[in-house]
Amino acid sequence: MIEHQHLHTNGVTLRVATAGPTDGPLVILLHGFPEGWFAWRDYVPALAEAGYRVLVPDQRGYGDSDKPSKVEDYRIDVLAEDVVGLVEGAGRERATIVGHDWGAAVAWWTALRHPDRVERMVILNVPHPWVMRDFLLKSPKQLLKSWYMIFFQLPAFPEWAWNKRAKKVYEGIVALGRPDAFAPEDEARYLEAWSRPGALRGMMNWYRAAIREALSPPEIDPRIRPPTLVLWGRKDSILGEEMVEPSVAHCDDGRIVWFDDATHWINHEERPKITAELLAFLASGD
Repeated sequence: MIEHQHLHTNGVTLRVATAGPTDGPLVILLHGFPEGWFAWRDYVPALAEAGYRVLVPDQRGYGDSDKPSKVEDYRIDVLAEDVVGLVEGAGRERATIVGHDWGAAVAWWTALRHPDRVERMVILNVPHPWVMRDFLLKSPKQLLKSWYMIFFQLPAFPEWAWNKRAKKVYEGIVALGRPDAFAPEDEARYLEAWSRPGALRGMMNWYRAAIREALSPPEIDPRIRPPTLVLWGRKDSILGEEMVEPSVAHCDDGRIVWFDDATHWINHEERPKITAELLAFLASGD
């Protein structure tokens, strides 16, 4: 059974879906853009039944969580501190962090900044931050794919345009995946989440903060210490697979599992296979 709590962490309150025995090994699932905790809802029962304590937040700016208004409130260091706060709030020293899309970016960064807090890490279709930055700077192909990141830098207009055409935006997002990626009832859930006060601004501010930080990246060791599993859909039209091998090269203990028929929405398209990979990877650390 999934329960919902509002947990305080790092100066904000996040709505967090929870399940599994309270004394089980901790697993935190982080959603991406433009989703919410519900992107992981089909994974929670299997993890809980296997004995894991599962936390799935609406990250700041999303869903029923707080939505700070300032761009600096969405810096990647701040987002990683949110995760650390959840680990500490659960009374644990470490957790396995699983992330897709922006959730994967937060997972990478949490492992970089707080390696002592990350037991293991699973990444779905987002490269290591150094690799992403290098490809954006050097690859016109990847820069073209990431055009929306530049568009989101405009003040206020992206939120207005998104809100005016929310249904079309949803249809465009769905079109990036396989026909079986999203369920018919998902549309209402997404449209409702985006309509909440401050939601669109919060979502855009993730990108605004990221671009500002990219102009003056911190000088930190790019090595990833915790064991890392990268799951990647080869048909991703947003992020090129050429960034995967260089990302794993930054890991002390990294492994790739390719999904030939999956797109960027791999977590929606390959639920049974990804669930099996997650459980096997988690068990390998016992």
